[in-house]
Amino acid sequence: MAETEPVAHDIPPHDREYPRFRLMARIEHMMLLISFTILCLTGLPQKFPFSPLSQGIIALLGGINFIRLIHRWAAIVLILGTIYHLLTSSYRLFVKREQMRMLPDLKDGLDLRDTVAYNLGFIDEPPKMRKFNFGEKFEYWAVVWGTAVMIVTGFILWNPISATRIIPGNWIPVMMEAHGWEAVLAAVSIVIWHFYNVLVKHRNLSMFTGVLSHKIMEEEHAYELERLEAGGSPWKVVPPDVLARRRRVFLAAAGVVAVLALALVFWMFTFEETVITTLPAATREIFVPLVTPAP
Repeated sequence: MAETEPVAHDIPPHDREYPRFRLMARIEHMMLLISFTILCLTGLPQKFPFSPLSQGIIALLGGINFIRLIHRWAAIVLILGTIYHLLTSSYRLFVKREQMRMLPDLKDGLDLRDTVAYNLGFIDEPPKMRKFNFGEKFEYWAVVWGTAVMIVTGFILWNPISATRIIPGNWIPVMMEAHGWEAVLAAVSIVIWHFYNVLVKHRNLSMFTGVLSHKIMEEEHAYELERLEAGGSPWKVVPPDVLARRRRVFLAAAGVVAVLALALVFWMFTFEETVITTLPAATREIFVPLVTPAP
């Protein structure tokens, strides 16, 4: 369905699909999905190295050195995805002049109150929520917070010697604990909350297809559904000449920012080789008596 295509009212409601995510958002989600999965598979075994499951994963994936290498490449993909998200969000804000729909506001608080009241049986109808409801906004900002924590602590752990020129050395173990337990929290949240909402509660594949069914829209985004059914556009429409003018300015600025960001990422993860280079294994001879002397 095109961005400005109206809803086809001649299609039965149960067969209708509504625009949910554009290609840019789906690319972001795929980058996050791939990098997060690899980071969990290679990071959690390092957090719990004595677990039989962790040892099995480490052996299956080629050993601890290979695990550490893949973990860092996945971290770079996560950072690149974050940069991409910032650029696409800026495009929607400064070029398309769209509202920042992920910012919480008063209606989200009222929707939360009414949802609790509905679940407890105090009111008869659930609240009609917008394109992104309060739960989705909470999850989004949890990802923002978690990603920021993981990038900062991960950078410190990647460059511990250089980091101690700025922070006390005894903060390094603190950063390691923060990095590890934030990863555990993120993994648990994804498995329990996110998987439930998109795979158990509903079979919501809109991050892959770009569209959402009438049934899910009616239950989760009734306010947005009514707006679209009334002829509203899924996204803000900008005159082509205005869009072209704004886009030229944005692309010039975004190009400079992107180059600087990529240069910063390259510098962040190459200027210190303490963690990148692993000392080769060495053989040492030790003396072991054949008989343990009696005390």
